[in-house]
Amino acid sequence: MSGYLAIFAIAAIATYLLIFPVLKIAARIGAVVQPDARRVHDRPTATIGGVAMVGGFLLAMLVAYFMPQFHSVFHTSSESIGIILAALVMAGVGLIDDLKDVSAPAKVAGQVLSASLLTFFGATMFYFRVPFAGVVVLAPSIVPLLTALWVVAMANAINLIDGLDGLASGIVGIASLAFFIYADKLVGLGALSSNSIGPLVAIVAAAVCVGFLPHNFHPARIFMGDTGALFLGLLLAASTSVVGGRTSDVSGETFFFFAPLFIPFVILGVPMTDMVFAIIRRTAKRTSVSTPDKAHLHHRLLEMGHGHRRSVLILWAWTVVLSGFVLVPLFTNQGNAFIPIGLGALAVFLITLFHPAIRSRTLARPVPKLKSKFAWLKAIPVRGQHFRGHQ
Repeated sequence: MSGYLAIFAIAAIATYLLIFPVLKIAARIGAVVQPDARRVHDRPTATIGGVAMVGGFLLAMLVAYFMPQFHSVFHTSSESIGIILAALVMAGVGLIDDLKDVSAPAKVAGQVLSASLLTFFGATMFYFRVPFAGVVVLAPSIVPLLTALWVVAMANAINLIDGLDGLASGIVGIASLAFFIYADKLVGLGALSSNSIGPLVAIVAAAVCVGFLPHNFHPARIFMGDTGALFLGLLLAASTSVVGGRTSDVSGETFFFFAPLFIPFVILGVPMTDMVFAIIRRTAKRTSVSTPDKAHLHHRLLEMGHGHRRSVLILWAWTVVLSGFVLVPLFTNQGNAFIPIGLGALAVFLITLFHPAIRSRTLARPVPKLKSKFAWLKAIPVRGQHFRGHQ
């Protein structure tokens, strides 16, 4: 664990420090997002903060390469090369989109290219478990397609949730840390190879989010942009693939009713739910899936009366609750261990729906004036002079 903590510290500190030169570069090249009707920020804000995340990631991976603890991770397979190259391609696609708008098909093509690198270098899932149905071994012909779908889904889920200061970085940080704990526990149980690069990628993803968050929490000094959102999505896709798609059975330890590959859907419940609702909403309106709107989960919390920071903290809290729901079965077989998770979920639910700020906002809304039942008389045209002449 000491090696992972060292890598975490290096990635977090490097990301935090790299933000300062990135801020200057963003101002110089005009990588600044202006306020508009679709966005919730009220002042020009620098973007491309994801560049600092990429820098922190590369430095951490370089240090890990020379650490004896991770020697087998880097020297027994080519997966590390594939993940690094795929991450660079994904960040490059996002950077181009931040500096010059890219069409949705072009962005998806770049994401598929990134996924292809993962497939080429073997950083993919091999098989997965379906609850109550056993193991499904993936044919080599289906792996590229499944990897591409996994990468595109993860990248766009994080991109869609990146709508408030600190929201995406906080959610990914919590989820990545939870997934690291999950993966490290699997290694300890012998269900996952000690050579797996999944835990390392997960802890680095959490670290770059922690390093970025002080600059990004409301009011943000800089946004991660598509550079960071797509980059984080790729790291999540890669780490979950090589962990969830390669975990063997664990006798005596139950994952409740989950299979390992289903764990990311629970931990990342907030962005996954938001993405599904966005697809359904835009399909129902017969608009493009890539058409932006202001009906995401965070927008709805703002409309309910929660402030910017409280909306972010509520969605963070839901991610913590969902992560706890996944991790509890790994560390205890006692049913009453779920009681704190249930109480936490109840507390977040009550705050989400019944926080005093919501009631205050509801009471402060102006009451519409009721029209008199005789108001229609005013709309009748009257010839004033003729009428008054007969009074």
